[in-house]
Amino acid sequence: MFASARAHTNIALIKYWGKKDQKLILPYTDSLSLTLNEFYTTTSVQFDEQLTHDEFSINAEPVSEHNQQKLAHFMDLIRNQRQFNLFAHVNSVNHVPISAGLASSSSAFAALAAAASKAAELNLSATELSRLARRGSGSATRSIFGGLVEWHKGHDDKTSFASPIDEQVDFGLEMIAILIDTSVKKVSSRSGMQNVVATSPYYPAWQEVVKNDMVAMKAAILKKDINLIGQIAEENAMRMHALTLSAQPSFTYFNAASLTAMDMIHDLRSNGINCYYTLDAGPNVKVIYHHQDREVILAALSEQFGHNNLVVSQPGPGIQYLK
Repeated sequence: MFASARAHTNIALIKYWGKKDQKLILPYTDSLSLTLNEFYTTTSVQFDEQLTHDEFSINAEPVSEHNQQKLAHFMDLIRNQRQFNLFAHVNSVNHVPISAGLASSSSAFAALAAAASKAAELNLSATELSRLARRGSGSATRSIFGGLVEWHKGHDDKTSFASPIDEQVDFGLEMIAILIDTSVKKVSSRSGMQNVVATSPYYPAWQEVVKNDMVAMKAAILKKDINLIGQIAEENAMRMHALTLSAQPSFTYFNAASLTAMDMIHDLRSNGINCYYTLDAGPNVKVIYHHQDREVILAALSEQFGHNNLVVSQPGPGIQYLK
């Protein structure tokens, strides 16, 4: 009972920020993301009758006690569905910095959901796998699919899942990740969301923003209009981050270099280079643009951040099962 799977991270172009059900990880809003080919997690799972508990490692290192409990709880979902009590060896290799606002949890739990369910011979559909991955990390529900993906917020476990909008993105959409700071962030996404939902007076307005942005973004994707996609994504990201500043206590995921990167994108745009930015819960800026403008954007950003801190990503694939 062994399986290995690879999942890629996704970056939300329309953010979800806040859960109405912490246990089932049901969001207040829909969301929409781009799966990236350069950041991914590979996970293998082997159930073993000799084990008395699950054994987890990430990048060949044992996980912390906190993560051990979280991962074991996720594996319990597999055991309950399969109706057996076997424990497993779980080994993951992460090709993305952890807890740095680069969506490491999206690829991590998508890969775990895929490998564990296949090793347990559950034979899940893509929709069922998306629902399962969501129970580990909300954004993981979208990493089951490649390209541009929508997460339907739903109202219960059965109705909250992701579906692909365009898995074969062929109109030049790319993203550069500026690796400003890959250390673990001070405020986790989970606690940041809880704080915002509980204390920001603007949270009800945010839900309306996302509803409108989802309609506009899907129309922009249908037209294959990268400039409009970038504009909507940038505005949506800034409105999400405005929530953190209006929370009590207020906080931010930006640092000085994040603001420098955003200013540089504004300057490039003022000079006729169409590019836009988005940020998740971390300081690392992602740049949205058409691939024909890649070199001029890289050249400008390299002067400030260094070429080695820039990662070019094309739209990535969905779940891949490995031999």
